[in-house]
Amino acid sequence: MTRNELQRLVQQADQIGVRLEIIGGVSVWEASPAMRHQEALFRIQASIKPTAAASEKGCGCFHLADVLIRFPDESLKRPDIAIFCRRPDEQDEAVTLVPEAVVEIISQGSETKDIELGPYFYLAQGVKDVVVFDPYTLFVLHARRDGRKHCTSPVTIEFECGCQCQV
Repeated sequence: MTRNELQRLVQQADQIGVRLEIIGGVSVWEASPAMRHQEALFRIQASIKPTAAASEKGCGCFHLADVLIRFPDESLKRPDIAIFCRRPDEQDEAVTLVPEAVVEIISQGSETKDIELGPYFYLAQGVKDVVVFDPYTLFVLHARRDGRKHCTSPVTIEFECGCQCQV
């Protein structure tokens, strides 16, 4: 299947209320997020802001929710929140700029994908910070190449790029 055919398939799945991601050539389907997930997403996204370090590092802390990203290995993935230092160029197709940080919010049934697979995938693709939040238990995982931290929400997470958010 070509890039464009895969992207069209992902968009068609959206239209019937299913999220499709293609990770390392493997199709991953899940139901669209429920209200608890969406409330957590909006709360976290609204808290994203630059720290003093962001301006020093030249990061604009531009963030998008549920945007389709084509990663360097050709995987198509939709992080709940993707944080970039600049606005990506693509507006009507999959973004190809690798995010500085991603935040994933666990939905029932997505625990394995988000906790066990997601951080390794994102870090291997060049994402510097990966945050996974479980709104049912308030568990927060913050993964970087140099290790993982486990926290309990509420917690402020500072990203390598100089942005921060409240999880």
